[in-house]
Amino acid sequence: MSPGMSSEPSSRLDSIDVVRGLVMVIMLLDHMRDFTHWASFAFDPLDPTRTTPILYATRWITHLCAPTFVFLAGLGAGLQRLRGKPAGELARFLWTRGAWLVFLELTVVRSIMWFNWDLSLLAFLQVIWAIGASMIVLAALVRLSMPVVGGIGAAIVLGHNLLDRFQATPFAGPDAPLPGPLDQLWILVHQGGSFPIHGFPSPMVLAMYPVLPWAGVLLAGYGAALLYAWPAERRRRAFVGGGAVMLLVFFLLRLTNLYGDPRPWAAGADATKTVMAFLNVSKYPPSALFVLATLGLSLPLLGLLDGRTFERGPGRALVTFGRVPLFFYLLQWITAHVAGMLLTLALGKDLSPYFLNMVQVYSLPKLPDFGGPLRATYLCWALGTVLLYFPCRWFAGVKARRRDWWLSYL
Repeated sequence: MSPGMSSEPSSRLDSIDVVRGLVMVIMLLDHMRDFTHWASFAFDPLDPTRTTPILYATRWITHLCAPTFVFLAGLGAGLQRLRGKPAGELARFLWTRGAWLVFLELTVVRSIMWFNWDLSLLAFLQVIWAIGASMIVLAALVRLSMPVVGGIGAAIVLGHNLLDRFQATPFAGPDAPLPGPLDQLWILVHQGGSFPIHGFPSPMVLAMYPVLPWAGVLLAGYGAALLYAWPAERRRRAFVGGGAVMLLVFFLLRLTNLYGDPRPWAAGADATKTVMAFLNVSKYPPSALFVLATLGLSLPLLGLLDGRTFERGPGRALVTFGRVPLFFYLLQWITAHVAGMLLTLALGKDLSPYFLNMVQVYSLPKLPDFGGPLRATYLCWALGTVLLYFPCRWFAGVKARRRDWWLSYL
């Protein structure tokens, strides 16, 4: 299919913005938990042997955020191509915006996340880095047809776990062998993990989001933009049906432990723990089953909401958030961090952990005591969401009124 899409009512795009806004609000819950819940550094909230059902659910629902966010970034680029933007112009935009996002991750994001500028943690590579690097990958492929790019993305998503057999030497402490240059590259590209840049105790790089699997998600989103050249009803069925197929494939592969996740599941002590173990798929890096389970829930939302308008109420607020994703992302780190400090101060605890980066926290003789119960996290989340609406509404208005080139980078 050649690029070119007939003009449809702009309300159709509300469905994309509202889904993006929804996962951004859920993302705030995840980061609010990081800063306000006492167990954030104590144990994995998805560990069936230590967690509670409500804490598990609080963490698991936030798995929807990163894959949906990355997929929609690719979908947005694909829509630009469908509307007729030349491949060369789109490639220039993608690599410059991708480089800009990587720069932000290494500078602004790490600063507002930790309120700390100590270079013991040189880089904490998360979703903004992953989107930026994946945009640069897409810039190199954008002259190929959209079905081909989408097919490459799907192949990466479904097949990259075949590469799990190739393992770089992980960093295991000052007395262990250090990852070499090729090991470091593999950690950044596929495996994930941490390493000092030139021997311990030099500055550390923590690659939570290795590029390859996330690039697959973004490329698949780019190819999925072709659905917006279809008649509306057919497109809706494709999104809903595609999500259902993804969930079915997830269930069958996970049930059999045949393929798709490096951590096989096993029955727990009771039904609840068994369900927890079954759903506890790997996010770092995102396994094929992780992407199937999360996008299998997100894609039907795009279909069910397609064509709807959101003029007021919560839906309109989500549209507003969805139209200023990077602006929201930066502000929500500050909001979550300050909320955690205020809660910890109110509980009479020490504020010093809020000015330490992750390397410094795990270097302490014991884990810091901060934050409070999970109900306080939910209260802070609700208040933070309301507070963030007002600056986001202002900035969405600025973007709607003006066409300055630099606004496309924010």
